[in-house]
Amino acid sequence: MENKAKKPLELYIHVPFCVKKCDYCDFLSGPAGKERQAEYFQALQREVASVPDFPDREITTVFIGGGTPSVPDPALIGAVLDQIRNKFFMAPDAEITIEANPGTLYKEKLEDYLEHGVNRLSLGLQSPQNRELKILGRIHTWEEFLESFSLAREAGFSNINIDLMSAIPDQTYEDWKKNLCTVAALGPEHISAYSLIVEEGTPFAAMAERGELPLPEEETERAMYEETIEVLAKYGFHRYEISNYARDGYECRHNVGYWIRRDYLGFGIGAASLIDNVRFQNEKSLGAYLAHPLESREEEQTLTVQDRMEETMFLGLRLTRGVSCVDFAEQYGRTVEEVYGEVIARNVADGLLTVTEGKENQKKDRFLALTKRGLDLSNYVMAQFLF
Repeated sequence: MENKAKKPLELYIHVPFCVKKCDYCDFLSGPAGKERQAEYFQALQREVASVPDFPDREITTVFIGGGTPSVPDPALIGAVLDQIRNKFFMAPDAEITIEANPGTLYKEKLEDYLEHGVNRLSLGLQSPQNRELKILGRIHTWEEFLESFSLAREAGFSNINIDLMSAIPDQTYEDWKKNLCTVAALGPEHISAYSLIVEEGTPFAAMAERGELPLPEEETERAMYEETIEVLAKYGFHRYEISNYARDGYECRHNVGYWIRRDYLGFGIGAASLIDNVRFQNEKSLGAYLAHPLESREEEQTLTVQDRMEETMFLGLRLTRGVSCVDFAEQYGRTVEEVYGEVIARNVADGLLTVTEGKENQKKDRFLALTKRGLDLSNYVMAQFLF
């Protein structure tokens, strides 16, 4: 429960290390030895120590992402979490997530995470088929994932997300349907199901240029997308965001906070922050960050009212519940219809948007949301809310 006397603040900690970069990955990450990892965490703690303690704020979520945060010694993760808990006011029910890859977990490591307050585990599976894992360049097997999932349950994790990827090279519609059923049957609390994107500068991009990346046809990918919604619903997962599905009460609070523009503070290389409508990002060079972690912040951008309105709409519309009309009016002193009346009317008439009655924080509200067809055409609709 949030402390109403304090404004919520989310924290993100970037851990840029992994065992091996996957063939589709363009994240700010790479392999490093134990000495380099320890050096990075020392710099990370120096950065945390340097920021204000925000006495008027309450830390509601912490997300440790990467890279593969489960690669370094868990004691390094624990030390940073202890420092954060000692420095900031942490909500008693704060959601603390760590991303992990199968094959990098063992019983004592998982228990160490729990002892330091981690209460949500996000497992990067991508596929339950070893053939597809090999195509993606993953370091683990399906069997190793099952072992990691079982160990996490035995250790006491009761909130687990599993990442699944569709539109993998050579993947068929039947492959994807089988993958969904296989993973959903395990009974995780949350599933992130998203389509492969071929990013520039990756081995996959080079293969695509050479005509060596046999991706599914567009019609097949569309069928996979539709199947995701139907299959996961049968297993008790509701879709609360374009690519995210959860059992009731297990929506990722950190990500929901991002989509409703809650303030967040990022630590580590490349980590982004949004504080009081000022956006900034850390240095992306590991060497530069290690040398001067207190001088890693790149140029700040103060968001204009128009910038903020745009973000409110194109981030909030990712949520199936949509954008709160009450929150919009409270933030900007104008109703959403006053600002976007023509856009809303046009898209409601086209069957892409809907306005529904509901409640938010025990008060009556109206929500502007994408319809099922609108979700299918989300990029087209969201673009219309840009000034």
